[in-house]
Amino acid sequence: MSRGKQLRDVIFGRRSIRRYEPRPVPRPLILELLTAATWAPSAHNRQPWRFAVIESTGQKAHLAAQMGERLQRDLTADGLPVAVIQQDVARSYQRITSAPVVILLSATMADMDAYPDKRRAGHEMTMAVQSVAMAGQNILLAAHDAGLGACWMCAPLFCPDVVRDALSLPADWLPQGMLTVGYPAQARSKTRRPLGDVTIWR
Repeated sequence: MSRGKQLRDVIFGRRSIRRYEPRPVPRPLILELLTAATWAPSAHNRQPWRFAVIESTGQKAHLAAQMGERLQRDLTADGLPVAVIQQDVARSYQRITSAPVVILLSATMADMDAYPDKRRAGHEMTMAVQSVAMAGQNILLAAHDAGLGACWMCAPLFCPDVVRDALSLPADWLPQGMLTVGYPAQARSKTRRPLGDVTIWR
């Protein structure tokens, strides 16, 4: 790896980091992460990923507030207690606004194959989403290799229209997830389920 780490160390050492130091992430380093993302495998090599990088404090606050409003409405409709709703909304807002950088990952079907039936069209959409996910994993690994921390958030899936409007994204950008990125202010240790629990051999 570029900074002396072995691939195994990067894969096994990566953790989801949710607290960051307040210092900014240099633009060249962000570009390194995005470049790594674009070298992920993709369906038909169509590279259906799109990235929106949010560094502005005001833009992060606007995005978080708009997403928070939708989250509050959804949780209220679910009948959750007000205190629980307020806690969830505040947590979501803090996670977005406290990160030095937020990278939104979107999929586009613009260059993917088109089918007249829902079955194959649905599979093609899945292929685009899988491609974006692999690009996101490259970002996570590249961030860890660079001494950064990052965390994948799935929240945009629950309010893609809100995210698209808040960031003035093109209509064909389909928000899939976002990554908070920064210099880690925490160390985390997690275990994994044994292979025997998740693997079968035939």
